Amino acid sequence: MADLFEQDQTHQTLQQVNQALDRGMFVHVRRMLQDMEPEDIAHLLEACPPKERQVLWQLTDPEEQGEILDELSEDVKDGIVAMMAPEKLAAVTEGMESDDVAYVLRSLPDSRFREVLAQMDAADRHRVELALAYPEESAGGIMSTDFVTIRGDVTADVVLRYLRMRGELPEATDTLYVVDEHNVLIGHLSLATLITTQPDVQILEVMDDPDEAINVEMDDSEVATLFERRNWLSAPVVDAGNQLVGRITIDDVVDIIREDAEHSMMSMAGMDDDEDTFAPVMKSARRRSIWLGVNVLAALAAASVSNMFEDTLDKMAAIAVLMTIVPSMGGVAGNQTVALVIRGLAVGHIGDSNTRWLLSKEARVGLINGLLWAGIIGGVVVLWKGNLMLGAIIAGAMLTNLLIAGIAGVGVPIILKKLNIDPALAGGMALTTITDIIGLSVFLGLATVFLT
Repeated sequence: MADLFEQDQTHQTLQQVNQALDRGMFVHVRRMLQDMEPEDIAHLLEACPPKERQVLWQLTDPEEQGEILDELSEDVKDGIVAMMAPEKLAAVTEGMESDDVAYVLRSLPDSRFREVLAQMDAADRHRVELALAYPEESAGGIMSTDFVTIRGDVTADVVLRYLRMRGELPEATDTLYVVDEHNVLIGHLSLATLITTQPDVQILEVMDDPDEAINVEMDDSEVATLFERRNWLSAPVVDAGNQLVGRITIDDVVDIIREDAEHSMMSMAGMDDDEDTFAPVMKSARRRSIWLGVNVLAALAAASVSNMFEDTLDKMAAIAVLMTIVPSMGGVAGNQTVALVIRGLAVGHIGDSNTRWLLSKEARVGLINGLLWAGIIGGVVVLWKGNLMLGAIIAGAMLTNLLIAGIAGVGVPIILKKLNIDPALAGGMALTTITDIIGLSVFLGLATVFLT
């Protein structure tokens, strides 16, 4: 209910903004935007067509533009960043955390990126270059270099005085990291523990041993899994020598989980998870045509099977009527298994140790469903067409295809994963192609042997 309420509020705000823009009430729109949070403005921008989006962006508060950019989906963010001057980009990213600045600047062409860096002061430039030195989908790519370190041989009172002198802490700070003289992580101290510790107690006595620190090269999906499993709010990031290089906070992990969910959903349709809903027509058409071309090849492969049995189809119209049932049922059953396996791979439940068991289990599920629906469909065909042999043939094809669908539903995503091909992107299409070809081949092959 809360989500529906928020959607209604967004639609109402969007309608009010559009009406005000149509009437040229730009001052009124600017005031409306000033009363909104950056994430709400980002949501509003994503819900606008390109022309209105450009006008709205010009009306936003320059001091909030960095936060707004950080909240935008990648496609929309790239479109706005592309029309900003380097000095303007450097200004709006000032004060942002390093990982957020990296997200904003990562897609820029190298020459323009260098122009933006040239506009930054030395400290900001170093932080951004460090964040961008790691792959985007790694712990290093999402970590922040804004954190607080302390030494273990000082007292709690010294640390408290240091924090008061320091003033503002990095956003979402819940833990201080204890390092030695070489910046090697040796422990961590929660703020809750610090403020309840006697002033003269040394940090070494009350600090906790470092949790399972995150390696800077770890995949971001593995990071999200660790946060979920350990219930962390933040975690340190270390390099190969266990030197502290950054930290990851729960807000970054929530973004990863959301992006992974959107990626899986959009990839099933062969689309980019960051695609702008209101992207230009030619840009959207070009992106989608690539996947449509791949799908055409798969469809032609299935059609070629039907073409091999053209004589059989010419002789019996009933076969042509029924031939779509078997591949359709196999496709549905197989995609159910594919979805299950993709989720298991994503959360780390499936590995070499349990793949064989899962394969056996899904084969048995396919066999049980195959027997059930083979009997039902075969019986329906016998009653409908009055042909016992035709009913037996479609039942045999149904059983075979559902069994194959269960096996392929496990095997296809795992094989694609080993080949470094995204199972969410190609798994469904590959499975459907297999079940179409197997279903048609078995059904039409049996029909050719026993009915012609």
